[in-house]
Amino acid sequence: MDHVDRILAQWNRERPDLDVGPMGLLGRIARLRTHLAREIDKTLADNGLNAASFDVLATLRRSGPPYRLSPGDLLAATMVTSGTMTNRLDQLEKAGLIERSHNPEDRRGVIIALTPKGFSVVDATVTAHVGNQHRLLEGLDDGERAALDGLLRKFLGEFE
Repeated sequence: MDHVDRILAQWNRERPDLDVGPMGLLGRIARLRTHLAREIDKTLADNGLNAASFDVLATLRRSGPPYRLSPGDLLAATMVTSGTMTNRLDQLEKAGLIERSHNPEDRRGVIIALTPKGFSVVDATVTAHVGNQHRLLEGLDDGERAALDGLLRKFLGEFE
């Protein structure tokens, strides 16, 4: 019996007229998200980053050589506001992890690029992050992982 089971038992006792099954499923997803975020945040912090900075650096890294994007492309890939992105970029530039330069195709525009230090930091962090993700899923065998992934893909597809 987990924490969610205890909550459901209380609701079943107090409101037997309600089907609280969905509350259990969604409650477990929410609690898992909290536990997983804590573990992921720890790994990122161990590498000197937070989720926001890792998001930007990882987006640049996975874009492929030359590891640079326009601010608009970064915004589209990360789905944050322009003000939030500007703040993130300011902090990353201050840390020497990215650099801003004029867009060679449009001198009015700017390009955001990983610096060599940024490339090194994000590569080390993504290696640690993927290792951590494997560790977090150790409790599930390959078949369970595939089944859960399929169900979550279907569920997420309803919203996206």
